[in-house]
Amino acid sequence: MSFFRNIFSGLDLWLFISALLLSLLGLVTMYTFHGDNGFFERQIIWLLLGVVAMFLFMIPDYRFLRAGNTAFIAYVVVVLMLILILLFGEVTLGAKSRFDLGFFSLQPAEFSKLALIALLAKYFSKRHEMIGDFRHIIISGLYTFVIFALVFIQPDFGSALIIFAIWFGMILISGIHLRHLLLVFAIGAIAFGAMWSFVLLDYQKARIHTFLDPLADIQNTGYNVYQSIIAAGSGQWIGKGIGYGTQSKLEFLPEYQTDFIFAAFAEEWGLVGSLVLFSLFGVVVWRLLVLAKLGATNFERLFATGVAIFIVAHFTIHVGMNLGLLPVTGLTIPFMSYGGSHLLVEWIALGVVMAMSRYTMSRYGHEEITLT
Repeated sequence: MSFFRNIFSGLDLWLFISALLLSLLGLVTMYTFHGDNGFFERQIIWLLLGVVAMFLFMIPDYRFLRAGNTAFIAYVVVVLMLILILLFGEVTLGAKSRFDLGFFSLQPAEFSKLALIALLAKYFSKRHEMIGDFRHIIISGLYTFVIFALVFIQPDFGSALIIFAIWFGMILISGIHLRHLLLVFAIGAIAFGAMWSFVLLDYQKARIHTFLDPLADIQNTGYNVYQSIIAAGSGQWIGKGIGYGTQSKLEFLPEYQTDFIFAAFAEEWGLVGSLVLFSLFGVVVWRLLVLAKLGATNFERLFATGVAIFIVAHFTIHVGMNLGLLPVTGLTIPFMSYGGSHLLVEWIALGVVMAMSRYTMSRYGHEEITLT
């Protein structure tokens, strides 16, 4: 009994219930009264596995992550997986981003995000007082760039953006100097110019052109975002009703179970439902930041904040591209979009953060200075 009591002592009900409601709303959006419900049925299985995984990952004592080499080993493992996928991965929609394991597919890029958060949390927590040294920005950037480059050349531009956002967000909260921040922006601008000239493929450039003028070619590169804008706008105040989204269920809106699930949700639930959705995501981020503030050391605080950055980046880019405010990057929205790998990673991340909350500052003491 004490074993289960120890696990549930770290359970944050606000965080758990909000994430579960988001997953259920995703399931409801996938459901259709006509035609195949394969996505809906498979997603139920993934959701159950995700919740089980969360509770399993609430069991360990994660203080070992900041004491040994486990975080670096996890980083090396995901780098090797990303290399292997370029050699043996399954090609889906023009990208080598997953291993086909028969009953399911595995996307290493999703797991690399969590491994990177753990590595950066350990790196910055050990060097917090020296973060003003630009050398540490460079070293952490190199760690990030390896994963970023391997994901980018799959090509998976959306996940590459999230990886950059995780690194950028974590160096910000670690206390980077303003002059170093400006230098990072300058380096980023130069890198983007180089990628535009030598790396970006034609279809990726077309997506950026579509972002600048979404309606320029609505029959080709702008078709998805055009249909997404129509779907989101047609929901008006209270939506068309569950299962009655005409743009999504009649397949005018492609990939509505994954890349455009927010637009499909807004069509069926309207502005009121969208505000509820935003509120649920707000609760998830709020609870992650509360748990970060209560972290025993800088490592726990940085890890929980890194997970919050990961959720916010996914949510912001997904909603932005669904509303025609950002380029279409093929990015899922946390907890809602169809897919096993991203859903498992998100629930595992919550489990790890909640397990760390068992060792708060009040229970474990102050070992390191508070984050700036």
